Amino acid sequence: MLPCQKKMKQLKDILYKTGIEELVGSTNLIVDKICFDSRKVEKNCLFVAVSGTVVDGHQYINQTIENGAIAIVCEVFPEKLVENITYVKVKNSSLALGIIAANFFDNPSSEIKLVGITGTNGKTTTATLLHELFTQLGHKSGLLSTVINKIGRENFPSTHTTPDAIQLNALLRLMVDEGCTYCFMEVSSHAIHQHRIAGVDFTGAVFTNITHDHLDYHKTFDEYIKAKKMFFDSLSDKAFALVNKDDKNGLIMLQNCSATKRTYGLKSMADFSCKVLESDFSGMLLNMDNNEVWTKLIGGFNAYNLLSIYATAILLNQDKLDVLTAISNLVSVEGRFQYIKSVENVAAIVDYAHTPDALKNVLETIKEIRTGNEKVITVVGCGGDRDKAKRPIMAKIACNFSDKVILTSDNPRSENPEQIIAEMRLGVEPQFFKKVLAITNREEAIKTACALAEANDIILVAGKGHEKYQEINGEKFPFDDMEMLKRNF
Repeated sequence: MLPCQKKMKQLKDILYKTGIEELVGSTNLIVDKICFDSRKVEKNCLFVAVSGTVVDGHQYINQTIENGAIAIVCEVFPEKLVENITYVKVKNSSLALGIIAANFFDNPSSEIKLVGITGTNGKTTTATLLHELFTQLGHKSGLLSTVINKIGRENFPSTHTTPDAIQLNALLRLMVDEGCTYCFMEVSSHAIHQHRIAGVDFTGAVFTNITHDHLDYHKTFDEYIKAKKMFFDSLSDKAFALVNKDDKNGLIMLQNCSATKRTYGLKSMADFSCKVLESDFSGMLLNMDNNEVWTKLIGGFNAYNLLSIYATAILLNQDKLDVLTAISNLVSVEGRFQYIKSVENVAAIVDYAHTPDALKNVLETIKEIRTGNEKVITVVGCGGDRDKAKRPIMAKIACNFSDKVILTSDNPRSENPEQIIAEMRLGVEPQFFKKVLAITNREEAIKTACALAEANDIILVAGKGHEKYQEINGEKFPFDDMEMLKRNF
């Protein structure tokens, strides 16, 4: 179960630093709960009316008062004010919600060393491995990720890459109360733009990379970059900012940033450097910061992830030798280049790669490891109700690096999966027409890949990774890529 709100706070205390523009009523009230979802309002609740992407909370102010709200935070006062209800006008209620949530839970981020990881690819792996690394180093730590939230070794369900402001602060408070000294969290561009991390005090921030994604939300690549940069602009001068120097946008994150600036990279001159000495399906030998270390993780993209983890640990004053020893014990995160082998020596890989850059990284890693005598069979789809521009690009990349490509359904959501596949097909160049199959049913697509594979061949099933479902027309149906592979091996 997620932590619930079990606090009583004076309204005047939780409004601290929200930038009140107008006030009607008293702030000497005791608030039992804060809400921005009108359906969850109870007696003695503070309701924050947020203008969301789909619903505007201002439309439900009167309904929340009927359900027990005693105070309202909003950007525009209702036409008629109800007697004995306190109304607080702010410039931005989303921003105010983050600050209110932090105040309500006694600003837990100030009592824990919190590191946020942002970027298009690598967030989940980096945050998850940092949590595991610090656990190995003897520190009780928290994790907030796409896959799962953790307090020490205890798991809590995760519904978003970054929780809403209330859930975030509730979890951080629980982490502090449970004795956690560190927390590692994914910070999505949506969360930054929607001010879900407002009022949160970060010890450090890590930038992994930025590539084509989420343009359905941000509209332009420039706006996507600006959203990421907002996170670094908000850091205090006591925090650190660690960026991937090999990404051309890495140094942009550091412009006008008050934090201590540090860089990492495999190709550029950086504060923390790494070189891949050997690589195969069993792992990699790395020269990391002039020390050789063997890791069970595979691929150049994981060399970046491990280097960022190492650099973060050093910036958090951990012992270098202890960190390198712990890195050698880390194993791959579920659904991130996770592979199995059949009795016929067919290798099957499941990876969350759902962006063009991520798919290219995985296929390039396979290319580096393969001998050239085996076939690479790629099963890939694209999610519905998301950035359509990447669909043909994903298919083109799959064709460039594979001997056989099966275009299939991912999470079609409200879209017709056959239409999604048709849009992917637009990226297939004429010389590759013969190597492409379209099988809408994902189960059949994976079965076909297994049937086509011969000894020593490599199958990549991309796009869903750790997900245990397929989302079709608003309903989630059980589906696990790895289990499907095992069943057909």
